[in-house]
Amino acid sequence: MTENANTATVRELMTEFAGLTGLDPPGASPRRYLWTDAYAVCNYLELFRRTGDASYRDLTLRLIDQVHHTLGRHRDDDRRTGWISGLPEEEGEAHPTRGGLRIGKPQNERKAGEPFDERLEWDRDGQYYHYLTKWMHALNRVSRVTSNPVYVQWAVELAQAAHAAFTYVPSSGGRKRMYWKMSIDLSHPLVSTVGQHDPLDGFVTYSELQMTAAGESVYPDLSPEIADMAGICRGRNPATDDPLGIGGLLFDAGRIAQLMIKGGFAYAGLLDSVLDAALVGLAAFAEAGTLRHPPDYRLAFRELGLSIGLSGVGALAERVRENPDLFGQQGSVQRRIEFLMEYVPLADAIEQFWMDARNREAGTWARNREINMVMLATSLAPREFLAI
Repeated sequence: MTENANTATVRELMTEFAGLTGLDPPGASPRRYLWTDAYAVCNYLELFRRTGDASYRDLTLRLIDQVHHTLGRHRDDDRRTGWISGLPEEEGEAHPTRGGLRIGKPQNERKAGEPFDERLEWDRDGQYYHYLTKWMHALNRVSRVTSNPVYVQWAVELAQAAHAAFTYVPSSGGRKRMYWKMSIDLSHPLVSTVGQHDPLDGFVTYSELQMTAAGESVYPDLSPEIADMAGICRGRNPATDDPLGIGGLLFDAGRIAQLMIKGGFAYAGLLDSVLDAALVGLAAFAEAGTLRHPPDYRLAFRELGLSIGLSGVGALAERVRENPDLFGQQGSVQRRIEFLMEYVPLADAIEQFWMDARNREAGTWARNREINMVMLATSLAPREFLAI
């Protein structure tokens, strides 16, 4: 599909998304969900870049405002009111991310003392670290595109709040660890296990923000948080056969390469290990043959996460070719990318499958409609999302 055709499809998807969620026209009770909205921000920026239509930039900024005033505040069905940070109204307006941001799940968070139910927990609110890092990245992209430093300031403040809440030292001592899900007010963990890629994602995202904020004394220094994440990452195996997870590894690999080129990253060996993990995962995923299943047995947003990651492999290969001294004389990164290129056609296969209106009639599409729509749009027009 040509870029012009892709642009038309992305416009249709993102116009429908705006209407469904109360963004445009503005709804009295907009339906905001942090993961989906982070991708949507990048999609509107991409449409602005492609078309020059300022209405897409305006939608980007309106979406950010809605997210902060919805997910940065307590729920309507909660006895608590105001900013989840606890800040007074005026200060909360100036620093809307200091208390983190809610996920946007349909049910309120599990009450203190209520027994844990894994099935119900998926539908309950709280804060997810990997959603927060996606929002940090989206805010950073807006700051870059608009040249408005307030957005990276909010991203850095979110990074500090999330890091302070989600990382901890076990009572038995040893290295820092991470929680997977925290309460809405970040006062206690709701799920104590660690997300497989949360430390890596945090490490790369903090580094991205640090590079953007470099030289600006008004921004907090994230070096301590970056060092913490480096320690948490050490010794962890990021390999997975989950397509969304593999796509996340490729997304991180692309950002690592960009940071290295821009001089904002000192952990060159990490790129090799992330690419190795992605290759292991891709081999397992391809062998499983899940892309041959009918749509009712497939989750579009997880597959589209992979296609988004694969769409950045070509740009990664070009950056490595253009910077041979930076990426090593032995060609190890180049060889890994050559292997990755063999899997790039999977991206087109995933996109074409979910572009087919008949496949979008499946219940698995309808139940996750908004996230599926937005991630399909990102896969078709990924440049802003993949940039730093």
